Amino acid sequence: MDDRLIVALDVPNALAGLDLAQKLGDSVGFYKIGLGMLTGGGLALANELKQDHGKRIFLDMKLFDIGATVEAAVRGLAQFDLDFLTVHGDPHVVRAAKEGAAGSDLKILGVTILTSLDRGDLDLAMIQPGDMAEIVTTRAARALEAGADGVIASPREAALIRALPQARDRLIVTPGVRPAGSDSGDQKRIETPATAISNGADHIVVGRPVWQAADPRSAAQQILDSLPRA
Repeated sequence: MDDRLIVALDVPNALAGLDLAQKLGDSVGFYKIGLGMLTGGGLALANELKQDHGKRIFLDMKLFDIGATVEAAVRGLAQFDLDFLTVHGDPHVVRAAKEGAAGSDLKILGVTILTSLDRGDLDLAMIQPGDMAEIVTTRAARALEAGADGVIASPREAALIRALPQARDRLIVTPGVRPAGSDSGDQKRIETPATAISNGADHIVVGRPVWQAADPRSAAQQILDSLPRA
């Protein structure tokens, strides 16, 4: 099973998520569960897919708080035997998350800049001026130096991050991935699945182009078929 494809279960609740996973069957082995499903049974679904169906789980919480709070939250989440967890890539957050994950196999991924944002959005948020790619790459380097097991970035920055000495043997996971001809939705810095992998991503995250498709399994398989050979 090619786990380079992570399907985002951005559906309303655990029942809808389980139904989608059943439609996808053995074509997909890795799923992302995010904040949108947290109150709809997301953790229960994560456990069921992991324990009963042998799937890998990426819990996309993007945690950000003072160190003690992040550490406590991650320690609690680590008991669920999941695979990836996102936190904001700020060094103090990453260090706290790694402390919370100590003794588990949970991989901590630092978020650089959301793929739904562009330079104008950063200006509105009063984030320092400068080139987007340079800011993303710098944030990635700092997150990795703080101990992150990998980073979240758009596929447009994946090659720059992969070239960092800090990125050796670390993970790069790229949302903002759309098959050719797909609606970009709320994503602004996108590339195709094949381009993302060629640029150095270990995993790509795809949601709507799969779960909105008339035949989700076929849509997922087409994405997998488009990827360069592992």
